Amino acid sequence: MSYPAALVDRGKTLYGQNCSFCHGRDAGGGETGPDLMDSELVTTDVRGNKIGSFVRVGRPENGMPAFKLSPQEVAGLAAFLHNQKKKSETRPGGRRGVSVADLQTGNVEAGKQYFNGAGTCSTCHSPTGDLAGVARRFRGLQLERRMLYPHNAAATVSVTLPSGQTVSGKLAFKDEFTIGLTDDAGWYQSWPASHVKYTIDAPAEAHFELLGKYTDDDVHNLMAYLQTLR
Repeated sequence: MSYPAALVDRGKTLYGQNCSFCHGRDAGGGETGPDLMDSELVTTDVRGNKIGSFVRVGRPENGMPAFKLSPQEVAGLAAFLHNQKKKSETRPGGRRGVSVADLQTGNVEAGKQYFNGAGTCSTCHSPTGDLAGVARRFRGLQLERRMLYPHNAAATVSVTLPSGQTVSGKLAFKDEFTIGLTDDAGWYQSWPASHVKYTIDAPAEAHFELLGKYTDDDVHNLMAYLQTLR
């Protein structure tokens, strides 16, 4: 459907002020935000009914704040996004991002077997626990990035002081000179690394170790399986 040019222009201004820094100037994806032209939210939206609900709640866990937008502002934002999507669909081969369909070429059953077997994923993760609904929270390339390069994954550290006392908490800092942690009370503590003994438990390291072991089929199959976890 077509939208009045004035409404699209108002939405373009609103988008530029609030959204472009993450999702790119043309809504085709940016440094931290996904391509909205390939978004299920935009595809299934009707006159802002889904876009409005989503932006008013946000997704704080992914760094997207909630926005207090009026119905008129939502209408403009939706008009701009739908207009951009219509333009992008008239330029075949011109998209910059990776479509979700591009990442659905693997074998689900083979991915499940890899998850529970050779990949050892099930030793840390559970499809009914921490990964329940992961395919609703992350789509396409965003999900694959988290699978291959987990960002801000928590690590814990146990530090043994010269006195024999042990202090444990979330790893907060580490270099060749200093080891630091945040304890259960929220206090930051640090020590010269050469004066203490410490043990770090960083489950995400297993992801980085797999980078040198994955075959292309492993990645495609594992992605196919993860995308079923809705």
